[in-house]
Amino acid sequence: MDLDALLAHYFGTDEPEALDATVRERGEERLRIDFGVEQEPSRKFALWVVMEGLGIAPLPAEAFDEEPALKTAAEKYLDAAWKLERD
Repeated sequence: MDLDALLAHYFGTDEPEALDATVRERGEERLRIDFGVEQEPSRKFALWVVMEGLGIAPLPAEAFDEEPALKTAAEKYLDAAWKLERD
């Protein structure tokens, strides 16, 4: 999945930080809904990564409670992101 395309789809721009609060909230809500109904594992994980980047992702245990492999992948993603941020 292309990050810029996802941001443009949900927010109408690839720079959601430049949006006013109302437009950003609507995009975030659409993203949450699509994440909640997505059935394809790799697409669901990609949507979660976008949500994480925006600071709105649920914890891996909540997001992927019925999908242990995705839960593990999300936890590893957070570990790697934390290490990058720390260094």
